[in-house]
Parts: sequence; structure tokens; C-alpha cells
Amino acid sequence: MSAATPTLSKTAPTVNAPALSLSVPRRRGPAPARVVAFVILALLAASWLTPVLWAALTSFKNEAEAAAMPVTIVPESGFTLQAYINVLSEGLVPRWAWNSLLTSAAVTLITVTISALAGYALSRLRFAGRQMLITLIVASIMIPGQILIVPLFHLMLSLNLVDTYWGIILPQVVAAPMVFILKKFFDQIPFALEEAALMDGASRLRIFWSIVLPLSRPILGAVAIFVFIGAWNNFLWPFIVVNDANLMTLPTGLQTVISAYGIQYAQNMAQAVLAALPLIVVFMFFQRQIIKGIATTGIAGT
Repeated sequence: MSAATPTLSKTAPTVNAPALSLSVPRRRGPAPARVVAFVILALLAASWLTPVLWAALTSFKNEAEAAAMPVTIVPESGFTLQAYINVLSEGLVPRWAWNSLLTSAAVTLITVTISALAGYALSRLRFAGRQMLITLIVASIMIPGQILIVPLFHLMLSLNLVDTYWGIILPQVVAAPMVFILKKFFDQIPFALEEAALMDGASRLRIFWSIVLPLSRPILGAVAIFVFIGAWNNFLWPFIVVNDANLMTLPTGLQTVISAYGIQYAQNMAQAVLAALPLIVVFMFFQRQIIKGIATTGIAGT
């Protein structure tokens, strides 16, 4: 008796898988509109950069080469630092640079502090006259600063602040655009964060310091940079309120040097480069924050 052993025939299932096509995407060339935009931007950048480079090149020439005709890019006698040496030795440039740094830093610190507190109060607190106050702040943005110069000067005279650092600083610390920008940013912070802190017993000042300010570092940085640049470049108000040469800021002090030297192109360009150099350094270190600030707040400079 023979036992028949069943045989199992294993056949692998056939799967008709679709053929995978690894097609490499074609690299498209730049669109014509993109090329035109790039060319236009390059021309605009070159038109902006040419005067800056010309001023820098002129500052490294002697006076004869700077005034010579026809104009040359590379002087025959070579580049020299004599214009910078003359400006730094005969004027009070280091003193004026220190005054600009001191007053600009103080204006920035006070302005950011006041604007942040005011913006937070307008954003979170509900009090009588709040909407009217917001309207007045927005309306004050449209008032040119030159209109307020005469009353501000009389105010500084009455407070004996003419020819003082505080006379330069205090009229610049009220910045309605910064209050409005910070108020709009604080509006976007969720209320739930503050409500949880209030339930835990935190005060408004503690919430502002521990919750709101850490969340607002990018906008505070952007506001601080723009306020500093505006205070550093401010010429009109320091020129009016200060007569003492030892208290002048860099833009006002350089103006007196120009009058004393007469038309000396190399020294004038050297002074312009020295005045712009700190802001160039600030932009190199904070260019990401500046560009982000322009994109998020709409500030294009003060």
C-alpha cells in the first residue's frame, strides 16, 4: 500500500506593477519677466552705488587730484589717507562721534521703553478715552516734525535744557509710529497666555516683562534699529538746540568743519564716509533684522 503524498506546487504570484518612470524634470530657464526685473534692479543698485563709490574714492585722493579735470578714478600720485588725517586731527570728530553714539543710544532705549509700554496699554487695557487716544496717535503721525521745532525750542529754553544732552534726547523720544506698530503687534499675541498668567496671580507688569516682551523680541529689535538710525542721522534738531562745539553730534559738527575748510572735496568726502561708517557697520551686523523689520512692520526708515 502506497500512500500518495500530495504535492504542493508553489507558484509565485505575478504582479503587473506599473513601470516606474524616473523622468528628470526639465530645468526651465528664467522667465523673461524675471530677467527684465533682475536687469532693472541691477541698474537701480548700480545707480545707487555709484555715488557712494565715487565719494569713497575721492576721499582717498589729495585735494589737487580730487579737484583736477578731467576726472580720474585712480589718481596719478596714488591713494592717500591725508584727508582722513586732516579731518580727525583738526576737527572734533571723535568727540562728535561719541556724542552721536551717546544720544542715539539714549534716544533708542527711552523710545523703545515708552513705545512698548504705551503700545501694550493701548492693546490690552480698556479705559475711557482709549479709542480717542489711538486716533490722536495715528493722526499725529501725519504732522511734520518741522512744525513742532519752535514750540519745542521754547520748551527747552524754559527748562534750561538748551546746549545739553537732554535737550537733544528728550524731544526725540516720543515716536507715535513706533507706538502704533507695537500696539498692532501686541494685538496678535493670544489673550489665552495672559489669562492663564492672571489666573496664577501674575500682575500686568509681570505679564508684560515675562510673556509679552520675550514674544516681541523681533519687532522690538526692528524698532530699536530704526530709531537708532533716525537719531544718528538727525541733523535739524541738534543743529538748533546745540551751539557748544563739544556737545555737537557728528552731522552738525561736520557741517562746521566744512564751513571752516571751504570747498575741499577730499576732506568733504572723508567726512561723509566717516559719518556714514557707523550706520554701515550697524547694517552689516543687523541686516537680517532690518530687512525683516521692513517686511513685517512697513517701516522704510525714519
